[in-house]
Amino acid sequence: MTYYEDRLAEGQKFEQYIGKLFFERFAINLDFTGKDNQNLIGETLQGIEVKFDNRFKETRNIYIEVAEKTNPNNDEYIKSGIYRDDNTWLYVIGDYETLYMFSKKHLKLLKDKCHPVNTPTSMGFLVPEFTADETCILKIAKGNLNNV
Repeated sequence: MTYYEDRLAEGQKFEQYIGKLFFERFAINLDFTGKDNQNLIGETLQGIEVKFDNRFKETRNIYIEVAEKTNPNNDEYIKSGIYRDDNTWLYVIGDYETLYMFSKKHLKLLKDKCHPVNTPTSMGFLVPEFTADETCILKIAKGNLNNV
């Protein structure tokens, strides 16, 4: 498997986990739109974006993507994450031990206050854990996720 395929599979596994959590905790059945409709509609019909941050435990920062390109050799980035024009209003990000829920609107306001990060295929910013704790709508931490 390629790096991209590994990350995709990891993200899809996390989406299933979050889908189960939302159903059991909030009685919300997330309807994921699939790869073909994600850019047209959004990740879910409910307007909820789900992101797995596999480095949060190590870095204690949440990475919020704002632009991406599929190949480092492409000239331009395209809007993604919180800047993609879709139905997203709620952004759910974290790992299997810590989960944050943010409004998309509030994440946009945080962008200029946080450390920017650019890679060959992604542009974004890091939200430190203490800032995430102060600005999130809801945080579910280890111990609270065990029943899911």
